Amino acid sequence: MKRLEALIDGLQEFRETYYAENQELFESLAHGQKPKFLFITCSDSRVDPNLITHSDIGELFVLRNAGNIVPPFGSANGGEGAAIEYAITALGIEQVIICGHSHCGAMKGLLKLSELETEMPLVYEWLRHSEGTLRLVKDNYTSYSNEELIEITIAENVLTQIDNLKTYPIVRSRLYQGKLKIYGWIYHIETGEVLAYDPVTHAYKHPQSDLASPSEAGKKSLGQFIDHNSRPLVCNLPFSTPKAQKVAKAEPKAIVPDLPATANLPLATSPQQAARIYRGSKR
Repeated sequence: MKRLEALIDGLQEFRETYYAENQELFESLAHGQKPKFLFITCSDSRVDPNLITHSDIGELFVLRNAGNIVPPFGSANGGEGAAIEYAITALGIEQVIICGHSHCGAMKGLLKLSELETEMPLVYEWLRHSEGTLRLVKDNYTSYSNEELIEITIAENVLTQIDNLKTYPIVRSRLYQGKLKIYGWIYHIETGEVLAYDPVTHAYKHPQSDLASPSEAGKKSLGQFIDHNSRPLVCNLPFSTPKAQKVAKAEPKAIVPDLPATANLPLATSPQQAARIYRGSKR
């Protein structure tokens, strides 16, 4: 077990090494902060936003809680709403990332929500803000194993929280003005990989595509953003939502052996795992 003495030694090491090498940065930060991103993620100790994005101190305004949950506007009086409002209004942040992660304990709890009411009533009440995720998963993903269902819940929950975030007046206003972008990410603890939700294909893929993604605030129709010369490879993605099927049905089949373009795959760590799950070897 790590003792307090180790943390105290770490404080000293921080002062003598990292701080000493970046003293000018810390002195400038003493005059105020100008973060570029609001990063909403889970409190899980295995998730470190600055580490996985290789960001420096002062670049991320981080909001953390169990399950990276954003309560809908007016549904809770906690610090989440205040942090969101402050980040966008006072700090002028124009990009928001909601980041879930693999093996999330909060999402495991969400799938067994009723069992928590007596043992952990506060956790129960908190997770109820994600009941939309729970209902969606139970109604639309009925043929998956428990482990697969957890990963699917993690991915769908990020999308639920994006919808919840849009209920905030300041968020809605900035989206309308085209001054705010929202991204959904999933971080895989075991591989270090991050996948990003693509609102065009309704599927998760590598986040480099976000660099060219249209603003969610745009008033153009979704079809105007699609490059019809290159179809969305839904079946080649680690996770696709039910909406992805609607996109895929209008496109030719993707060139991936044995996998149809309408594949509704759970979140997977590799194409091989995705193929194994789709082919039904676990069902």
